[in-house]
Amino acid sequence: MRRRIVRLRTLTATAALALAASLLSPQPGSAADEPPPATDYCEGQCADVLPPGANGNATLAEILSHRVFGTQPAHANDQLGPYDALSSGYPSLTDDKLTEFFNDASFGVRDGQAASVTKPRDDVTITRDKKYGIPHIKGSTRYGTEFGAGFAAGQDRLWLIDLFRHIGRGELTSFAGGALANQGLEQQFWPQAPYEEKDLEKQVEYIRTTQGERGKQAMEDAQAYIDGLNAYRVKSKNGRYFPGEYVLTGKIDAITNIGEIAPFKITDMIALASVVGGLFGNGGGGEVDAALSLLKSQQKYGVEKGTKVWESFRARNDPEAVQTIHDGTSFPYAGKPADARGTAMPDAGSVEREQLVFDREGGAKTAAKDPVKAPKKLEPLQGMYDDGVLPADLFKKDGQKKGMSNALVVSAKHTASGNPVAVFGPQTGYFAPQLLMQQELQGPGISARGVSFAGVGMYVQLGRGQDYAWSATSAGQDITDTYAVELCEPGGGAPTKQSTHYLHHGTCTPMEKLERKNAWKPTLADSTAAGSYRMQVFRTKYGVVTHRASVEGKPVAYVSLRSTYRHEADSIIGFQMLNDPTYVKDASTFKKAAENISYAFNWFYADSRDTAYYNSGANPERANDIDPALPVKAQQAYEWQNFEPENNTSAQTPSAQHPQSVNQDYYISWNNKQAKDFSTAGFGISAVHRGDLLDGRVKKLTEKGGVTRASLTQAMSEAAVTDLRGEQVLPELLKVVRSKPVTDPGQAKAVQQLEAWQKAGAQRNQTAAGSKKYAHPDAVRIMDAWWPLLVEAEFKPGMGKDLYDALTAQLGTDESPSAGHGPTGAHAGSAFQYGWWGFADKDLRAVLGEPVKGELGEKYCGEGKLDACRDALLATLTQAVAKPANEVYPGDASCSAGDQWCADSVIHRALGGITHGPIQWQNRPTYQQVVEFPKHR
Repeated sequence: MRRRIVRLRTLTATAALALAASLLSPQPGSAADEPPPATDYCEGQCADVLPPGANGNATLAEILSHRVFGTQPAHANDQLGPYDALSSGYPSLTDDKLTEFFNDASFGVRDGQAASVTKPRDDVTITRDKKYGIPHIKGSTRYGTEFGAGFAAGQDRLWLIDLFRHIGRGELTSFAGGALANQGLEQQFWPQAPYEEKDLEKQVEYIRTTQGERGKQAMEDAQAYIDGLNAYRVKSKNGRYFPGEYVLTGKIDAITNIGEIAPFKITDMIALASVVGGLFGNGGGGEVDAALSLLKSQQKYGVEKGTKVWESFRARNDPEAVQTIHDGTSFPYAGKPADARGTAMPDAGSVEREQLVFDREGGAKTAAKDPVKAPKKLEPLQGMYDDGVLPADLFKKDGQKKGMSNALVVSAKHTASGNPVAVFGPQTGYFAPQLLMQQELQGPGISARGVSFAGVGMYVQLGRGQDYAWSATSAGQDITDTYAVELCEPGGGAPTKQSTHYLHHGTCTPMEKLERKNAWKPTLADSTAAGSYRMQVFRTKYGVVTHRASVEGKPVAYVSLRSTYRHEADSIIGFQMLNDPTYVKDASTFKKAAENISYAFNWFYADSRDTAYYNSGANPERANDIDPALPVKAQQAYEWQNFEPENNTSAQTPSAQHPQSVNQDYYISWNNKQAKDFSTAGFGISAVHRGDLLDGRVKKLTEKGGVTRASLTQAMSEAAVTDLRGEQVLPELLKVVRSKPVTDPGQAKAVQQLEAWQKAGAQRNQTAAGSKKYAHPDAVRIMDAWWPLLVEAEFKPGMGKDLYDALTAQLGTDESPSAGHGPTGAHAGSAFQYGWWGFADKDLRAVLGEPVKGELGEKYCGEGKLDACRDALLATLTQAVAKPANEVYPGDASCSAGDQWCADSVIHRALGGITHGPIQWQNRPTYQQVVEFPKHR
């Protein structure tokens, strides 16, 4: 086992000198010789795309012109069209046509293609290309390079960065307004990462002082980035071309220019990193709710059988689950022990969720509106944030992280060229502007192009180097545990569930109270009446209190402990390495870089010779025989090994125990199971997963051989418009239904429609570009209406209401494209990540008498009888057929009732004043690379 990395691996003298030389730069402000151009070994075979466009800033005049006349600022939406077009254009795709749908991601800007050159300092230039306006940052010093990155981030994402630093600090309502969605979002996020300023400063110092030379350099780079961002902040304010949202939210007066954009600090980077980690890089948690659902199962079936049934749905290691490492290699982690110790199950009926919000006043009590009087010319912008800037449940702690990312990588042995091919990218939702921003960074010790999360873009986080490319998918392995701290009273009195002291190693210890007081008043953008409230959490040495309960009759507080808490930005070291051409030279050094990333991610790599995969994360080394799926008693014997609460450090699993591989025939990932015995952190990884949509297609391509960039992109694109239920579960449904002749005319017609749709590929794709009609609209409508009905009819009678409700609270039954889920709420693109498809598939096969590995604890459909199961399915099918389109697709602010295509469509969630229309649904990465390196250094 290893401790949390507190220093880099020991460097040889030669390596240390090489590192120092690569990072050495003149003092800030001084010029230096122009560095030689970076060699690009991709030779035009690297491409990428990030809709809607590189430019995410708009002045007040541009926002007003957009809302009145429909105009768009330059480069605000010019990648949206190519991205959308792939859904119709992929069947005829060739390598030569890839740049019709993706950008050329070569290094630099070709001669004659520079639209502008900005020189914010003598030692850096920011060149933007004519076609897409992407910043290409080239520095002659390290400081200048990072300063330029921060300056460019301000040019492209100033408002977004400001918005998200306030989310990270739990101050969204005070900054953007008191809309109910804003209140809900900060109430979900802040308890997951509650910090005071001193906590953020401590994290900066931890990186600076414990991570060796790279840690010091990382914080210098971060400061240079912040300096560049602040330089643009001041320049745009003085020049009156700052984002117009500052006027609309009352920060700056449009006429006098009085007001302020608050300076950025390096601690804002930590707050921003906590948001990124909270959205995409965490895993585990939710053990209290898991315990409650286990209790319901035990109450239904008795302890032994109830536990067996619950475990079958929890599916920690489903043998039928699609896996990224498919060669059978085992990587045991977070499994169920044979005889668990220290489990802290709550007493029945004792659990209470910890109160968060206190002292509501004004608009926080009533949600009343009090619109300000707007100048006539600004009336079109009135109330644009009344529904909040982001969905209220963006950070919902339900054990189901919002859908993120896929990867398809094929080894050299199976490609046409003899070089590996990769199509991969993060599925980070659809925002306007995007959370990610494109950039190229070239400077001392840095050579990369790709994307970074706005505000923490010191380095490219997903992209390509000189002769290699990398990407990630959210892994979500269990790095968060729940402990039950026994409550006490300092004077020795009898504790209650509301006590604010707890036992730590036998000592009655006070909880630390953290508070955040937010107040707002109505603005032109958000007309919510003036109001305020106070958020409060209690923090212990074992984490933040989430629930109160009793265990074995004693009052306890359940607390959540995440291994990356107090370490929100430690991953900066790994990203620094990935950008360093003197460090990453092959698959082995890529893996070493990824080891330094504490977020829970699956990392993929390709160069001209090799492919590789590595699962990163700060995986805690738990005490022996602890069940990580359930709450644990907060006693020293059950703590993480070598746990030290001051900095939240502990022993971590060695890198060799993380799932990893080099040159497997192919890799796929769509947030599926990583490898054999690598236990899942929550419900939902079962026999049917959206990863199956990729795995079957890529396996077929690989077996055939001769894979190209185009053919691998086609596999991704076809999966992106396919209904998982229609491809993977409908065949079993139809087997049951067809087990006897279907004599009812209405049912027979519906079955025929579903069969035709399934035979045609079960797609949800328009018949031609711009048609906005599906080829099998009735079958799609029937499937959407039928699925929730059939799942309930299949499982609820046998389970009973209490258990069914408890398990569906753990895992929703469906995630169709038209449902309101995903990072951006409705119209989110990402679909079919979490649902009961695998459970239904296993149960139906069991009823049909077909083989099932990892069967459910019971047969449910028709109590295991085929005829009764068939009757239940046909009865619900009849109900589904009767549901009209305007009921299945009820409409919203963007779509009229009954508009099936629009209900599915992707719509970018406006975080500012610029909006975008709907595009064809695609279940694919937001930012995506297509790469094939023909050469290597």
